[in-house]
Amino acid sequence: DSAGASPSVVFENIKGCSPDCLQMLLENISGLTVAVDFTVELIPEINVAVATFIGNIDTEEFVKKCSQDKRVREFKMTARPLELTQTIKAENLPDSISTDYLTVYFESARSGGGPVSDVQLFPEENSAIITFCDHKGNT
Repeated sequence: DSAGASPSVVFENIKGCSPDCLQMLLENISGLTVAVDFTVELIPEINVAVATFIGNIDTEEFVKKCSQDKRVREFKMTARPLELTQTIKAENLPDSISTDYLTVYFESARSGGGPVSDVQLFPEENSAIITFCDHKGNT
């Protein structure tokens, strides 16, 4: 996996494939095991799933394998590497949360964080936008 490449792959147009079927399909293509080697997060509101690989895998090569796979084509799904970003949205935050607490929390190396450059709190939505100094701090 090249340095700076995302460990995640986005699958679009997943509505024709059940979550279990998608996981088995990804296991078949990758030769890896869900929950051990990768996780799958479904985002049904936008008809998307994100597979995040735990070990080192060439995500570009995996995306190429997916686009050539007969079943992926039958489901009319597409796969692409997830873009790296410096910004994340944290949701369902407690009412009493502060920007200082969020900054310290997301800068914690233990939770995979890194230097935070900005925190915008949206109390009416119980959410915040956290911007990191670089994309490595938002895993």
